[in-house]
Amino acid sequence: MRLALFSDIHANLPALQSVLASIDAHRPDHVFCLGDLVGYAPFPNEVVELIRRRNIPTIAGNYDEGVGLNSDDCGCAYQTDEDQARGNQSIAYTNEVIHADHRRWLRELPRHIRLQVGPKAKTSILLVHGSPRKINEYLFEDRPEKSLLRIIKGADADVMAFGHTHKPFHRVLVDEDEGRTRHAINTGSVGKPKDSDPRACWTLVDIDLSGDDGSPQVEVEFIRVSYDVEAAARAVEESPLPDAFAQMLRQGG
Repeated sequence: MRLALFSDIHANLPALQSVLASIDAHRPDHVFCLGDLVGYAPFPNEVVELIRRRNIPTIAGNYDEGVGLNSDDCGCAYQTDEDQARGNQSIAYTNEVIHADHRRWLRELPRHIRLQVGPKAKTSILLVHGSPRKINEYLFEDRPEKSLLRIIKGADADVMAFGHTHKPFHRVLVDEDEGRTRHAINTGSVGKPKDSDPRACWTLVDIDLSGDDGSPQVEVEFIRVSYDVEAAARAVEESPLPDAFAQMLRQGG
């Protein structure tokens, strides 16, 4: 089974269009969006419309939740007062321009998707935005193995995919208690990468369930897609949004 997973588009329509073209070329069995469609760029309605038109199963990100509730809080963890001020501008702008129907759709998105697959549906694949515990919890690559494994086991998942940090990674965790492996997959970001690579990112996950030990064999590929970053950056600069967001797109962080 081949899954295409992506998240954190953040209203960057050119990046999303390029990612969807790349996904189409790979012809996965299923495609899922792990949230944060809006915020930071000037195309929230166009992004939501494209995802809805293609009927892509989607979960809510923290930014989607904030805009869906017409809140002035996106649930983001800003590090400085300057970042907070720019964040306030972003959610105020998004709340101002989002269409009422799209806001309602964002508000009604599920908080997770669980897939039970394989013989007797014994393999559980859990899709969340931040973590199973909290929509805006950051699960970074350097999180201690015991802590990450505890989160995945607590959610009763063999494979857990998430976003929110905008930095892709795949960690294979050995569950010694049960003699099996579990997988933590961060899908990176389509529209606002933070790993110094401005290209859009999506994740192709191949899951082989034919093994004898009951553990899924998982292969993960992070696919970076070039798009017209400069066009997206100029669109930010031509909008009421802070110009700093345009430079972040150019720099990949």
